[in-house]
Amino acid sequence: MLYIIAQFFEFEGLANLIRYQSFRAGACLLTALVIGMVIGPRFIGYLRVRQGKGQPIRLDGPQTHLAKRGTPTMGGLLILTSVLISMLLWMDLESWMVWACIAVTVGFGAIGFFDDYDKVTKRSHKGVSGKVRLMFEFAVAGLAAWLVVDDTTLYLPFMTFGIPMGPLYYVFAAFVIVGAGNAVNLTDGLDGLAIMPVIIASGTFAIIAYLVGRADYSSYLGIPFVEGAGELAILCAAIIGGGLAFLWFNAPPAAVFMGDTGSLALGGALGVIAVAAHHEVVLAIVGGLFVLEAVSVIVQVFWFKRTGRRIFRMAPIHHHFEQKGWAESTVVIRFWIVSIVLAVIGLATLKVR
Repeated sequence: MLYIIAQFFEFEGLANLIRYQSFRAGACLLTALVIGMVIGPRFIGYLRVRQGKGQPIRLDGPQTHLAKRGTPTMGGLLILTSVLISMLLWMDLESWMVWACIAVTVGFGAIGFFDDYDKVTKRSHKGVSGKVRLMFEFAVAGLAAWLVVDDTTLYLPFMTFGIPMGPLYYVFAAFVIVGAGNAVNLTDGLDGLAIMPVIIASGTFAIIAYLVGRADYSSYLGIPFVEGAGELAILCAAIIGGGLAFLWFNAPPAAVFMGDTGSLALGGALGVIAVAAHHEVVLAIVGGLFVLEAVSVIVQVFWFKRTGRRIFRMAPIHHHFEQKGWAESTVVIRFWIVSIVLAVIGLATLKVR
């Protein structure tokens, strides 16, 4: 938007500077960070007043979490506000790819908001029915996949060729977006646990999106070239800035929880970025922590229904380590380290072809 304004008023120097995606990415990160830091205290105070008792705490969860009663949720609104304003200011709004990302971020955020609202008003941790949530998530993800997908080939890391999938690719893309949203949602269970891996994954995909959007770099690395994908690096930068601002208030002891509003939106955004950049499999590597959290729940539920016994002391897996005696801060920091290692491995796939 600012590039269009600069051109309209014939500010040539400013227009030339804004033309560079790297400049806009940095500016977008700082914009989101400043917005989040400025509005954060008053916004959290408003949530605390409106919600009263805050997010309901599960009685069957770790007993140490009972001390968090009264902490407001829906902090994802803080992230979304800073991210969306920054996106509208610094991204190329003539790109369908940009609008697809906005659709997923806002759409998944709205689904999460209604889920959080239901939990707070009914004083229950159950929220909206899982089937209803999934139905709306797939509707939003399907629309986004239709907007961003031109090439229906699945590209694999370490390979120089792809697998033609035809119309099935749209279904696959929708599953990636929905899966990413729900995997981040399951990870969001401890103070700071989900947001930092999201920031790490966003930084990784900022690099990937920029390289994929450059014909010269993509040709050199042997990765698919996607015209316009470089704009997604700016979205990633916005998520980093908004995420850092949120982490300032979410650091232990958390003043606010992200809630489904934030976790679904951020996970969905990462999913649609991976689909648009044709690096869906790399997302599973970079976001391996999210995959582990989701798989731990699936395995736990499946095994318990079949045998009546549990594999983990509690799922998702971060609660398993809490039950083993790890302090919450220990779990969080060690999971951050795992996320950094996985991000490095994901970046390494760009060259090992």
